[in-house]
Amino acid sequence: MPLPLLAESLWRGLSSIPYGYTVLKFSSWALVISLLKYYFGGARNTAERVMHGKVVIITGGTSGIGAAVVRDLALRGAQIILLSRHAANDPFLVDYIDDLRSSTNNELVYAEQVDLSSLHSIRRFATKWIDNAPPRRLDMIVLCAAVMTPRWGSRQLTADGLEEEWGVNYLANFHLLSILSPAIRAQPPDRDVRILFSTCNSYIGASLDLTGTQKETSSGQRSYGRSKIALMTFALAFQKHLDSYTRPDKQPNNARAFLVDPGQSRTPGTRRWLTGGSLWGLLAYLITWPFWWLVLKSPEQGAQSFLLAAMEGELARDAGGKLIKECRERDFLRSEVTDIEIAKKLWEFSEKQIEQTEKESAVRRALAKREKDAANQASPSAESMGSSKQGKTSSLRNSRKAK
Repeated sequence: MPLPLLAESLWRGLSSIPYGYTVLKFSSWALVISLLKYYFGGARNTAERVMHGKVVIITGGTSGIGAAVVRDLALRGAQIILLSRHAANDPFLVDYIDDLRSSTNNELVYAEQVDLSSLHSIRRFATKWIDNAPPRRLDMIVLCAAVMTPRWGSRQLTADGLEEEWGVNYLANFHLLSILSPAIRAQPPDRDVRILFSTCNSYIGASLDLTGTQKETSSGQRSYGRSKIALMTFALAFQKHLDSYTRPDKQPNNARAFLVDPGQSRTPGTRRWLTGGSLWGLLAYLITWPFWWLVLKSPEQGAQSFLLAAMEGELARDAGGKLIKECRERDFLRSEVTDIEIAKKLWEFSEKQIEQTEKESAVRRALAKREKDAANQASPSAESMGSSKQGKTSSLRNSRKAK
C-alpha cells in the first residue's frame, strides 16, 4: 500500500492523494518529535552480566531510577535487599515487593527497615549484617536514595538534627559503608564487588562548606550540591581505603567504587524540584508536562548508566573511582573531588560528626525510654487507685441498703 501511494505522489504530485499534505505535515512533526525523544533519551546500556546468585543492597529502590534499577536486576535473577524507611509489614512495601516478585518471576526480593535520616537505624542494620560468621555474600551496593528541599518547600532536619540533604545524601552513605567495610573486604578474591554512588551535575557549582550541615536548609539547591560533591569526594577516598587494605590471602582488592550520573529524569524528586513544592508549581508542571516528557528521561532511561556500571565487564578489570555518565567514562569537572587533603579533612569531619551525633541521639533515646517507663509505672497505680475508690463506693452503697 505505501509503495503505490509513493509512486502516485511522485508521478502525479502530492495533490493527487487525498489529504496528502496533511499526512505529510503530521508525519514530519512525528518524525522530528521521535528524533528529539531519542536524542534526549540518552545512551543505552549494551553490557550483559550473569546476575543469578548476586546479592545486591540498594537504597532508594522503591521509586524513580532506583526502582528501575531494581526491576532490571531482579529480572536478571539477582537477590535484591531493599533498604526502606518503611517497616517490612507496611502495606505499601508488601504490595510493592509482591508486585515486583510476580512481574520479574524472582522470589529473592526482600526489604530491611533502614531510616537513612537516623544514624542509629543505619548502625543497627549494618552491624547486624557484619556480625554474621562466616561473612554474608555481598556483590553490589547501589546508593540511589537522595532528597532535596524544593524552592518553596518547608525546611527539614533529620531525626538526628542534621540538615536533611547532608544527613541523607551524604552522611548516611558514609556511615553505612564505614560499617560495612569489613564485609566488603572479606569477600572472596574472585568475586566482583561494586559500589555505585548516585551523583549529578549539581556538584559542579557547589561549595564544600561544612559549617552549615547542622542547621535547617537555607537553599535546597545549594545544600544538595554540597552533599553531592562531598559524596563524590568520599567515593574516591573510599576506593583508596579499599585499595590500601592488605588481604590475608595477599590477593589484590576486588571491590570497586563507581560514581554514576543518570542525567535529568522524570522522577518524583525531579518533579518536586520543578514544582518548587507548591500547588501552583504543580499546576504549571502539569500544563508544561509535554515539554518535560520530551526533554527529560524516563526512569528506565535514567537507569541505563547504573546498569552499565553494574554489568560492564571492562570495569571489573580496571581500577575503580570512575565517573559514568551516558554509559561512558567522564572526567571530573571539580579538582576538589580528587584532592587527597580535602578528602582527609572530610573523612575526619564526618567521623567526628557521626560520633557526636550518635552520642546525643543515644541520650535522647535514653531519656525518652525513661519517660516512657515512668508513664507505664504511673498508669497501673492510677488504675489501682481508681479500682480502690470504686470498691469503697460499692461497699458504702451496700451498707446503706442493709440499713
